[in-house]
Amino acid sequence: MKLEFTVQNIKCGGCASAIQTGLRQDIRVRDVAVDVPTGRVTVETEGDIRTELSAALQALGYPERA
Repeated sequence: MKLEFTVQNIKCGGCASAIQTGLRQDIRVRDVAVDVPTGRVTVETEGDIRTELSAALQALGYPERA
């Protein structure tokens, strides 16, 4: 399943790396792609875990845009 998030506070490659590392802690996450200019995070998962990933992004300091 492909899930997309548009998040705040992504400013550089270091931010992208932190997001990728943080989200990959969940064994259901297959792949994470981060587009720094747009703030878009695309996650390939095993199942619909949007709520969990949104909470993880928030905890990492990258909340979803309203």
